[in-house]
Amino acid sequence: MSSTFFASLDNLAAHLRNELKEKKFILLYAYNGTGKTRLSMAFKDIGKQGDARDTLYFNAFTEDLFTWDNDLESDTSRVLKINSASRFFAGLAEMEMDTRIRPLLSRYADFDFKIDTSNWTISFSRQVIIGNGEDARTENVDNIKISRGEENIFIWCFFLAIVQLRLDDDGTGPYNWVKHVYIDDPISSLDEHNAIVLANHLVQLYREAQSSISTVISTHHNLFFNVLHYEFKNLFKRQPLQYVLSQDRTAGGYAMRRQTGDTPSFHHVAALAELHRVSQGETIHTYHFNMLRVVLEKTALFHGYGHFSACIKKDQDDADGILHQRFVDLLSHGKYALFEPSEMGSETKDYFRKILSKFLESYPFNPVLFPPVTEESAP
Repeated sequence: MSSTFFASLDNLAAHLRNELKEKKFILLYAYNGTGKTRLSMAFKDIGKQGDARDTLYFNAFTEDLFTWDNDLESDTSRVLKINSASRFFAGLAEMEMDTRIRPLLSRYADFDFKIDTSNWTISFSRQVIIGNGEDARTENVDNIKISRGEENIFIWCFFLAIVQLRLDDDGTGPYNWVKHVYIDDPISSLDEHNAIVLANHLVQLYREAQSSISTVISTHHNLFFNVLHYEFKNLFKRQPLQYVLSQDRTAGGYAMRRQTGDTPSFHHVAALAELHRVSQGETIHTYHFNMLRVVLEKTALFHGYGHFSACIKKDQDDADGILHQRFVDLLSHGKYALFEPSEMGSETKDYFRKILSKFLESYPFNPVLFPPVTEESAP
């Protein structure tokens, strides 16, 4: 299927806004590094007219509206500070947001929280079991510091509560300025089970709403895309507009291709192009082995092999192939959070490059997809 080319993210954002006049939902798939977050900000910026805004968004910048005060002096009263200047918190004081966030958060986490609108802070607590056996008791521990993943989930539920407010708005609420919602990759810290729960939960919010609102959802996560596809189809009896976005690193600009199925077509080719790009730089993370294994497994399946090792071993006695298989096996089993990546050591990077290079030699793809990396495009 042919692609539509856009010279810039601003042009693409304007195109998405125009499409939302006809369709309520757009589902966009793209790999990390393509420009999803920048696209969401370009979309938001188009709707800025002086002090007016029209887009409620969730992306990496949303997380920056919350910052930790770890009480370094006494190390006892740790709170998450809120940027009170942001319109994101427009209904915080009068809408009892804590009672709206709590039932959403309970789906994903076991901690509780309290919002202090006088100081614009959030404190967290958790019940823990003290002692063993008959002496065990439950105790509430206040002012705890939650993990990065838990913080991400909390902010996501905060955002969902605002979306729910807007969807139920009769036109007089604090978020009646929101004409569009833009959600960019909310699941980097969730496992596959919670990715399914999150996608289902998100679509349920829209199904149960009293009104509708134009929404763009972009993601790099295949499973999240897949679940959203079926949730929209099953609950709304119609599919959203679906696209696969890629960056043209040779000519510059962006290509967007219509996606009709439940899984982004040829996403493994896009993954391979991305792996080729990072392999030519110095910033290679451990999760890239996960991506490489997915490509190897899909190639093995296409050629009728029972195991991905057939794509990197010449025969059963191929010493290098056996070693390379071992590297892929060991380094693709970890769950690596993309918001907190671990960089490979220099020797491991060399093995990664060798495995990828030998694979591309054995299974030649279109060389146009793998241009030499310039200084401007290097990771």
